[in-house]
Amino acid sequence: MAESKEEVDVLVQRVVKDISIAFKRHPNIDEIGLIQCPEARYNRSPIVLVENKLGVESWCVKFLLPYVHNKLLLYRQRKHWLDREALVDITCTLLLLNPDFTTAWNVRKELLECGALNPERDLYLSKLALTKFPKSPETWIHRRWVLQHILRQFSAVAHKTQQQVEAEQPDAERTPFLGSHLDRLIHQEMKVCSDAACRYPSNYNAWSHRIWVLQHMAKGNIKVFRDELSSVHPWVSMHVSDHSGFHYRQFLLKELLNTELSQSLSSDSASTIFCPSQHQSNTVHSTCPQANGELSLGDAACGDRITTVFKLFYQETELCSDLIQSFPGHETLWSHRRHVYYLWHHWRQDQDICSVGKENELKPTGINEPGGSQGKSVDRHKHVSVPMEVDRVSLPDHDSKRLRRGILLPNLLTLQNEHTFVNSILNSCCNAEQNNYAVAYKKWLDTVISAQSLDI
Repeated sequence: MAESKEEVDVLVQRVVKDISIAFKRHPNIDEIGLIQCPEARYNRSPIVLVENKLGVESWCVKFLLPYVHNKLLLYRQRKHWLDREALVDITCTLLLLNPDFTTAWNVRKELLECGALNPERDLYLSKLALTKFPKSPETWIHRRWVLQHILRQFSAVAHKTQQQVEAEQPDAERTPFLGSHLDRLIHQEMKVCSDAACRYPSNYNAWSHRIWVLQHMAKGNIKVFRDELSSVHPWVSMHVSDHSGFHYRQFLLKELLNTELSQSLSSDSASTIFCPSQHQSNTVHSTCPQANGELSLGDAACGDRITTVFKLFYQETELCSDLIQSFPGHETLWSHRRHVYYLWHHWRQDQDICSVGKENELKPTGINEPGGSQGKSVDRHKHVSVPMEVDRVSLPDHDSKRLRRGILLPNLLTLQNEHTFVNSILNSCCNAEQNNYAVAYKKWLDTVISAQSLDI
């Protein structure tokens, strides 16, 4: 065992070099960890590499960590000079052992900005650090900084390429390479977040980073949000007490709802332009039929988006119902159901408010209001609580096809159905905690949802 300062310096310098060589010879290392070894038993390097797993024997950490820490502090204080390669090696070793050391990440930021470090290499290092420290806040912060740096590079390259291409092809889009690279980065970040969430329960840092990635790298990409909603379905089904995963699903629902609503409003505006008499006639219609009696493309697309929202909420409610019945006594599931129904309830209210003074947008053309008068406004509370009687009406071909495809109607998610579900839980479950959560949810329905419905 090395005891003198000179021997310790020689030892740690060799270890730092061994770590650097390991990454150069094996670029596919995907995990790091400590090997519990109180003292050196053999005259060999404490760095062990087995099947792309890098391990550091614990006995050398007490020498290695203070050495690289002091070296970096002396450099920052301008008391010791280190070249760029030495800085990269020392910060790499330090961050693998202590990724919450902000100074080391700041040094790597400077190296990255001056071009001495590849952004992909820093993403790789932070990914490895998260395999050992999955909740490290400084690592997630630095990872977002690197992604912003890459996005700025993308923007600059895309702008330059666009200027060059516009001279030859005015309608050309940005190069497919940038798009594929961005898609690969998004997929990579989702994988890193999933691994970190599995390694550490209730890892809000990982889920918050996942939200940030979608907000800044997939804004408005509805396909990515839908794929994410499907991909986290198995995860939340196996982690029913982890609220962080369900909070992520709530974020996805809100974003999908806002995207669908904005697209629906855009289609509605376009329909108004092509149907100018829509607001001029005494009898207001929500659709503008074509000459052959079919709906216009804008109205059909708007109807499909509304149906998509119905289906989205119904599937999420069904997921809550299945998990609550399969895993009784988990407050997270009831909290998620409350949030989903609250979001659905307010969306329905917004839809009903928009329909005041005109025919209900949720009814197909040809359905008369109760009493046979089309000029009167619809009682929106009755419309919400009374199921749609499809058998008594004559639906156009567009909606008949939608029903034959099995698309769900809005009245499946009613306050009455929620009370029915809660009562079934109370009557069939013997779990005391489950009953308490069910009673609390029922009280919330009566005091909050019912009161809000009456206030409108």
